[in-house]
Amino acid sequence: MKLEAKREQLLKPLQHVIGAVERRQTLPILTNVLLTAGERELTLTATDLEVELSTRTELPAETPGAITLPARKLHDILRALPEDGVVTLSVDGDKATVRCGRSRFTLATLPAGDFPTLEDLPFANDLRVPQGALRSLIERVHFAMAQQDVRYYLNGLLLEVGPGALRLVATDGHRLAFQELPAETDAVEARQVIVPRKGVLELLRLLADSDAEALLKLGANHIRVTMGDIRFTSKLIDGKFPDYQRVIPREGSRVVIADRMALRNALTRTSLVLTDKTQGIRLQLEDWILRTQAQNPDQEEAEEEVEINYSGGPLEIGFNGGYLLDALGALGGELAKLSFADASSSCLIEEAEGGGGKHVIMPMRL
Repeated sequence: MKLEAKREQLLKPLQHVIGAVERRQTLPILTNVLLTAGERELTLTATDLEVELSTRTELPAETPGAITLPARKLHDILRALPEDGVVTLSVDGDKATVRCGRSRFTLATLPAGDFPTLEDLPFANDLRVPQGALRSLIERVHFAMAQQDVRYYLNGLLLEVGPGALRLVATDGHRLAFQELPAETDAVEARQVIVPRKGVLELLRLLADSDAEALLKLGANHIRVTMGDIRFTSKLIDGKFPDYQRVIPREGSRVVIADRMALRNALTRTSLVLTDKTQGIRLQLEDWILRTQAQNPDQEEAEEEVEINYSGGPLEIGFNGGYLLDALGALGGELAKLSFADASSSCLIEEAEGGGGKHVIMPMRL
């Protein structure tokens, strides 16, 4: 195998796939990237057996072939070479040589046949959505995913494809984020899959903020998303996600309409006295006034008042300040709508102008 390319022709596709490279060296082959050089294009593939990333680039090889190389070493070498450099990559036996100008590197290789790939997988449901819309949807819910929870099905993102809509849901058991996007689907009834946390974060990194199309395919055990020359494949979490529709409360009897940024800024300032152990912020509601209060173990306090549209009588309730800020940051529009039933019920946060997003936060005892 031998090919010659500009530095950027190799570095850019390698940067697309390197996120899947296994950092823990459970299997030596998983620290490598698979290079498949054809007569017209070069394909790079990386995997950790949970997520597989693959990308193609137009690059005719002098001598076609396939080999695996240490991914991070190759990445570091290409980054260190001059931007306008021309790189020659050749393979001889179990060694690969990278040349650029007066620089020469010799790398160990492993056989391409030993590399695990996810090529021939059966997929049923197809869905086409703009990359920018899908990226925005994930950005608005992914922060609510659990991290290393024993309830393994919460360590991921629920993706529901139903007739005419794509829905994303994330929850860690204390809060829930929901987003919906109208979409043309071939689904006759709703299909739910859980995408693992690492896959969600990699997908967020790869999706472009543009109208370019992303093709989603759902299989029995995998999801595949194709974005131009980049192909993302991930295993699915085998588990039962909570019934999110039962968790989302109906609009409560006490409804607050507030300037979203004014409320967010007030909460940001109030949370300045909070510590890692104390994250609670008390909300005091009175007609036309919302008072935010916080206190830490050193008896330091912060308080701020925000003008609101509310006339439901006095109410005092506590929430995790970070959760409130995350939810308000994920909303669009100028006005936020907060709905409460009573001091012991969850808070429903939505865009006052209407939209596809809902955020549910459980109260805290302060």
